[in-house]
Amino acid sequence: MTRIGCPKEIKPQEFRVGLTPAAAAEALLRGHEVLVETGAGLGSGFTDEDYQAAGAGIAPDAATVFGTSDLIVKVKEPQAPERQMLRQGQVLFTYLHLAPDPDQTRDLLASGVTAIAYETVTDARGGLPLLAPMSEVAGRLAPQVGSWALQKANGGRGVLLGGVPGVRPANVVIIGGGVVGTAAARVAVGMGANVTVMDRSVPRLSYLDDVFMGRLTTQFSSASATAERIQTADMVIGAVLIPGAAAPKLVSRDQLSTMPQGAVLVDVAIDQGGCFETSRPTTHQDPVYEVDGVVHYCVANMPGAVARTSTQALGNATLPFLLALADKGWRRAVSDDPHLRAGLSTHEGRLTSLPVGEALAIEAISPDQLLAG
Repeated sequence: MTRIGCPKEIKPQEFRVGLTPAAAAEALLRGHEVLVETGAGLGSGFTDEDYQAAGAGIAPDAATVFGTSDLIVKVKEPQAPERQMLRQGQVLFTYLHLAPDPDQTRDLLASGVTAIAYETVTDARGGLPLLAPMSEVAGRLAPQVGSWALQKANGGRGVLLGGVPGVRPANVVIIGGGVVGTAAARVAVGMGANVTVMDRSVPRLSYLDDVFMGRLTTQFSSASATAERIQTADMVIGAVLIPGAAAPKLVSRDQLSTMPQGAVLVDVAIDQGGCFETSRPTTHQDPVYEVDGVVHYCVANMPGAVARTSTQALGNATLPFLLALADKGWRRAVSDDPHLRAGLSTHEGRLTSLPVGEALAIEAISPDQLLAG
């Protein structure tokens, strides 16, 4: 029997919750205990009574959850006060995004916790199944929030994404044709924008050309091509991901001066450090800022804006892995499943993510090396 703990998220304007009542019920059917901090689900529309009806216990505070649980399940990376409550022998299962976050990495190593990152768990097709649902949400949100930022009252150019008869639609450039980029393209095309998707994979560009049946432009992504495209872009959506590693910087500070005044950058890669040189994390409460006349939208938890949809989608994806960790214990679970093993990031003071080690210049070993040792 494993005690699964779910604290309330404390990152600003984070309304998602790591465990739905339905997931709690599944864990309880397996003979595990579930402890949820009071109020943890309210932002996603789940009350304490919903969890109690599923059989979960309600804890009065986060300290009780962290202090008595074997397996902590969250959404966002643990904030500084939460990291002080983690301990050796405990398993943390959540998004971590360690590569651009040395403070969090050091704290997790100091705590001795076994941390498994949603964003680097893989699947048999080479995908990232626990990142994909939130990438879908963030991708679909990106043109919506970018359209809002384009409004003159919000600092933008005053351009309507779909235009009107006799007036051209907005030019939207999406850098990255993966899950985020495809979802963003679907919405931007649907809103009537003139969309260009850039990617370094020719097969991916061919796929997008087929799927969208010529309703968007595809272009191979190079530094010169990006520099040219952004000069006429009303909106640029950064949708590039290198699993576990810091995002590459694709638009420099100097290049902002070549863009139209009031153009908008939407950086969906901000959790991994951002793919624009001038990006810095913002919140839903204060989502945009301006640099050299260009509006930046860099909210680090975009899916939190649609918390109920996001929580349900994330819960569907994480549940099989969560049950495996609870049923088997972390060591057997990651030994049995190489895809879950890819998410192992820290254990008893050792960094077990090579991309994070490279990004932060910290000695690291692979999960395979850890298990063999």
